[in-house]
Amino acid sequence: MSAIEVLIGGADGKQVSLDAAMANRHGLIAGATGTGKTITLQTLAESFSRIGVPVFMADVKGDLSGISQAGKPHKEIDRRIQEIAIEGYQHRGAPTLFWDMFGKKGHPVHTTISDMGPLLLSNLLELNDTQSGVLYAAFRIADDEGLLLLDLKDLRSMLVWMGENRKEISGEYGNISGASIGAIQRKLLVLEEQGAESFFAEPMLRLKDLMMVDFSGQGVISLLDVSKLIHQSPKLYATFLLWLLSELFENLPEVGDADKPKLVLFFDEAHLIFDDAPKALLDKVEQVVRLIRSKGVGVYFISQSPLDIPEDVLGQLGMRIQHALRAFTPKDQRAVRTAAETFRPNPKIDTEAAITELGIGEALVSTLDASGSPTPVERILIRPPESQIGPVDNVKRTELISRSPVGGRYEEIIDRESAYELLKARAEEEERMAAAEAAEKDTSRASSDDVWLKPKSTRKRSSNRQSFGEAIMKSAARKATTMITGKLVRGLLGSLLGGRR
Repeated sequence: MSAIEVLIGGADGKQVSLDAAMANRHGLIAGATGTGKTITLQTLAESFSRIGVPVFMADVKGDLSGISQAGKPHKEIDRRIQEIAIEGYQHRGAPTLFWDMFGKKGHPVHTTISDMGPLLLSNLLELNDTQSGVLYAAFRIADDEGLLLLDLKDLRSMLVWMGENRKEISGEYGNISGASIGAIQRKLLVLEEQGAESFFAEPMLRLKDLMMVDFSGQGVISLLDVSKLIHQSPKLYATFLLWLLSELFENLPEVGDADKPKLVLFFDEAHLIFDDAPKALLDKVEQVVRLIRSKGVGVYFISQSPLDIPEDVLGQLGMRIQHALRAFTPKDQRAVRTAAETFRPNPKIDTEAAITELGIGEALVSTLDASGSPTPVERILIRPPESQIGPVDNVKRTELISRSPVGGRYEEIIDRESAYELLKARAEEEERMAAAEAAEKDTSRASSDDVWLKPKSTRKRSSNRQSFGEAIMKSAARKATTMITGKLVRGLLGSLLGGRR
């Protein structure tokens, strides 16, 4: 069987292509602002779509929606087609689904607090170690109690309950600090103000909706508009990407060696994923990136400099496309040297010098050959996209969304019974029982003059909180239930595994 190839570009009569069988070995697109990274991203995405590979990518600047429409003739495009000697070029769009975490420019994207897990949520909220410990305890209690943490109000209710019962639960779950609970609550309020309330909800995004192929056999491109989110809450954007990576890793089956990937992800502004992330999280990300290729998933990071990507992750990226870098400062010069060192040398090219000389739409490229070895670096012109360069207008976007195969699936939020409702009902029941007990005592006082002669130790105390003995009994009951029903299990990045929906 002949290899399926994705044409990247060419120069001097030589074309450079990516073997699709190696596309799950990941890649990096780097370069300074304005050097052509977005067009390269668009070209690769539509090329994967043409060979039947679904694509997910984030639209950071809001200018990638044109990938859904056919491009228009232009003399510069014609000139580049001739220079690269492209055969069969035609102006055409790619099948595209529009997504938007806020639901304004596409279908809304949802996940739940429980599914996000404590590791990613701690990073999102930028909690310290003590606060993270309290958050982990909240998840553990919810898992043990069978309480669903679906949205922000569920988590807030759980934290309130923990604060009211911290003395009783500290023996099993460790010290629960009221100050830490307060700090987490305040950070949840900030997160809510940034628009996260609409993200943490149901129905949760189904992975198969990101892995569709249309009737003609082309992979559907899922385009997530983050032009607003990236400025309003860059941490939420980065956390979503990590959550998606985790979901795919934990839920997709192993596929072994294949002639092309099952899905390709493009993560723009990739430095946001790694900025200020704790080492524990970085280690998990490196592990997931290394292992997810066996699930048939290729991950492509887009950033200005290779220095934005941790070395352990950078070492996992097989394809390199390096656009121009500027070397004005010592840090810039270090980035140029690092970029040059990541390529396999080509005696015909001074890689370090070339990086600063590249024109717009020109790049240094290295891919993997059939044996998985990096090819020598080549200096090429990037192939022009067949789709429209620039965004579509709002009328066209609205029309495409209205014809979407997932239309109506995520637009209406479902608010089923979860921790908020159950804890509220439990509190109301305890208040009712306390009121009934108080009324019974009042009746007893009126009917018997010697009621206050009873020793203090024999009188029952009214309390809305469970006693230590009750906590122990409930703990034993939970453990017995766990033995019967099975324990909830979380994956590498903390998301729930199996049977959670």
